[in-house]
Amino acid sequence: MKVLVGSKNPVKTEAVKEAFSIYFDKIEIIGVDVESQVSHQPIGDETFIGAKNRALKLFEINYQQKLNSKYFIGIEGGIINQFNKWFAFGCMCIIDENKNCGFGLSPHFELPKIVVDKLLEGKELGEVMDEIQNEENTKQKHGAVGYFTNGKMNRKELYIEGLKVALVPFLHSKMFFENY
Repeated sequence: MKVLVGSKNPVKTEAVKEAFSIYFDKIEIIGVDVESQVSHQPIGDETFIGAKNRALKLFEINYQQKLNSKYFIGIEGGIINQFNKWFAFGCMCIIDENKNCGFGLSPHFELPKIVVDKLLEGKELGEVMDEIQNEENTKQKHGAVGYFTNGKMNRKELYIEGLKVALVPFLHSKMFFENY
């Protein structure tokens, strides 16, 4: 079964591979760079919109190029203000070959003011974390969650959990989708 992922970032493609392997046999993951059409650092609902835009673009590409993929995955990292605190999280949108749609969210983790201030100025979380850690491209490695959990969780693990729950509507399609 072919699954298209709206990114070539190995953290995202490996997370999809691991999460889908729990439920399905013989999967082929293909990363395709597509735009989210939202801000580089999405805030709140914009994170959902970005994830869905990526999945829908993959759906179109699949149709145009006759790739015969079954699922299309958009993953978008965002921030949200809840209970007067700022949290980072991942939003996963899964669309299937019938254009049914499901969403899942990763665990949320709190961000310090020093990071949030830079994000609200327009910087992306990965860029800010690179500066803090004096490293490059941390978003394709352990990510912000790796830094803030002292290495006890990485970005891939964070995304796997969100992908597992994004699959819920597809695992119980009769309860979620009218056409079943």
